[in-house]
Amino acid sequence: MKTRLNGPFVVPVRDIVRHPGEMREHRFSVALPEQWGEGIVSFAAGSELDLDVRLESVHEGILVSGTADAEYTGVCGRCLTDIAEPVEVEFQELFAYPGEEETDFEVQDDHVDLETLVREAAVLSLPFQPVCQPDCPGLDPTTGERLTEGTRAKEDAPIDPRWGALRQIADQGSAAESRDPENTEES
Repeated sequence: MKTRLNGPFVVPVRDIVRHPGEMREHRFSVALPEQWGEGIVSFAAGSELDLDVRLESVHEGILVSGTADAEYTGVCGRCLTDIAEPVEVEFQELFAYPGEEETDFEVQDDHVDLETLVREAAVLSLPFQPVCQPDCPGLDPTTGERLTEGTRAKEDAPIDPRWGALRQIADQGSAAESRDPENTEES
């Protein structure tokens, strides 16, 4: 897997290559060159991604672990309101030294390219069905307007016509109770 060795996600590791036990930490921010994610939420092109990375030299290569902080944007999956939420992603991968075995990630010319690793971790952390709030009522199926607590309480659900006779009996019973003078208390 040949990658470019210049870019915002490329980190030099020359000083710790083949020195097991050595460690370096890096903190940096990257403006995303393109949109990450294809669903109803994604990381927008140009948005900031804050990385906190630890590079540890081991016998097999460079162990990279860290976190990425960013904000995804998109729309609520229920009511289509615009949303923007922060997300923190953890990642860890071994960048192997070049050798006979083919690996997904390799140390190349004393550098590691974190873009694929961070992109995969960040995109996989995006919610599949994002919501603006946990109890979002969504859209009204007949009008298409956004439901709120007030509009949901006003409308009664339609009653199955097979229960109509039971409804009439219940209505007659409540009307009879309201006319019955024995149910009222007088002091």
